[in-house]
Amino acid sequence: MTGNEPKDVVRRYFEALAAGDQAAIRDSWAEDGSCWYGGDLPISGTWQGRDQVINGFLATAFAHLDPEKEVGLKVTNLFGEGEQVFAEWDSWATGRTGRPYDQKNSGVFTVRDGKIVSMREYADTQNWALALLDQ
Repeated sequence: MTGNEPKDVVRRYFEALAAGDQAAIRDSWAEDGSCWYGGDLPISGTWQGRDQVINGFLATAFAHLDPEKEVGLKVTNLFGEGEQVFAEWDSWATGRTGRPYDQKNSGVFTVRDGKIVSMREYADTQNWALALLDQ
């Protein structure tokens, strides 16, 4: 393994997210990478380009979390075949709403040349909304 195998890239990305390592998060994504999240939430839709993924999708998601409380994630499964990686992870936090956020997530990643070029994330969008949005 070279360390740039798709599963290694995705694993490092999650480690960077958990550690809040902004440089490593940025380095994980291809410049033209894209992220898709379903539903009708502030983070829903397609985010095109590394800057939009990081400064749009991720920043919007984290803006709904209480920065004074624990934010965590743990990868529970990681499967890979070729350039495709399927990941499952748990994430937890407290919303700025004061309500707990506890989510099971999954995503399909495509990795080329050691960078994430696409991610499609699937989660319980109703749970996201109930925990993190003012109702």
